Amino acid sequence: MTASPLWDDEDVIEFVSLSAGNQSFCIEITQIREIRRWSPVTALPYAEDAVLGVMNLRGAVIPIVDLGAKLELGTTEPTARKVVIVVSVNDRTIGLLVDSVFEILTVTGDMVRETPTIGGGEQTQCILGLVSVDDHISRILDLEALLPNHHEGAVA
Repeated sequence: MTASPLWDDEDVIEFVSLSAGNQSFCIEITQIREIRRWSPVTALPYAEDAVLGVMNLRGAVIPIVDLGAKLELGTTEPTARKVVIVVSVNDRTIGLLVDSVFEILTVTGDMVRETPTIGGGEQTQCILGLVSVDDHISRILDLEALLPNHHEGAVA
């Protein structure tokens, strides 16, 4: 595996590491607006399965997406111990329900590795790269690929 072409070797990048579907992922910290505990949502009829509903966040209504379900890793049972990561992607604010948040990872660009292509590559289309810290590999989520902006009003 070679270094990722997205960051220069000397770039310092911060990621928030998290667990979704019993797997390790991370999101670049610049895309995160806040991290909060789970609270009940209002369901939306006819929404895709991964969309749990909407939440009022200080006057703004934002969709809440089950990240594990969106990644086809199984659904996340929303409980008080689960976490919602509020992210900004494609000029939209979206909440991602995850199992837990671990820590902030500070790495340099030369530590980010390309995602190996497997088969048709569809499985890795929302993974920007891999980062290994202390013998632990975490996948860097590409939120723009995971949550495309199909049209105005699109949820996920």
